[in-house]
Formats: sequence, structure tokens, C-alpha cells
Amino acid sequence: MSNKHFLRGMATVNFWADDVAAARDWYAELFGVEAYFQRPDADNPAYVEFRIGDDEDEFGIIDRRYAPATMQPGPGGATLLWHVDDIEAAFARLKAMGATEYDPITKRESDFVTASVVDPFGNVLGIMYNPHYVEMLGSRTA
Repeated sequence: MSNKHFLRGMATVNFWADDVAAARDWYAELFGVEAYFQRPDADNPAYVEFRIGDDEDEFGIIDRRYAPATMQPGPGGATLLWHVDDIEAAFARLKAMGATEYDPITKRESDFVTASVVDPFGNVLGIMYNPHYVEMLGSRTA
């Protein structure tokens, strides 16, 4: 097995919520699409999933009752950064929807810019203007 392709791409990112229906509705408003998958059903979801972004990446929300036993409460761990075209507008929109600042908009070298918020359900949602992402997307559509 070649290490170059050991991690082939993000398959699904999972967030946790005590109220999955409320989280589903919040993210449906943010994404502008409804969850395409809900179990056991839309009235009592324990798991919902969206497909979002240029590659229709999977974004799941799981009832916190099913979290690993060693998971600590509150935000923490790794932060997945989603590319956005306008980081200032995206950051403002997230905060207007009730998310709280976790890491402010920060300019990095080579025109990379990052920020993150904590959603109303306790998850860290990272956003980023990523010139490499724009370049790679452009090469696929050229």
C-alpha cells in the first residue's frame, strides 16, 4: 500500500448534538439544503446526513448519546476547515445564526485565512479561504 493514498479524502465528518432535530434544522438553514438521510425517521432523528460543497462531502449529525464513552464535553480536538470564498461574510453569517467565535479570522502566510466558531450544539466548525483549494477546483473544471 502506498502512503500517498493512505488517506484518500474526507468521507464523512460527524458532529454531535443533544437535539439532533434542532441541529438538523440549523444546518439546513446554513447549507441551504435539507438533510437527505435521517434515521430512524425525520420526526425522531438519531442521525442525519447532508451532502454539501463542490464534492458533495458528507456532513453527519449524531445524537450525543452515541458518542464514544471517552469523548470529553465541550469543543475540542481536531478542527476541520471548510473552504469558503468570502471568509468575512461566512464568519459574520455563522455568528448571526448563533454560533460563537472560537478562533478569530486569522491571516496566515501565502494568502490562507482561517477562523472557527462553536455551533449552538457545542461543535467546532472551521472555515478557511484556501488558495490551494481554489487552484485545485479550477484545474478540475478547466
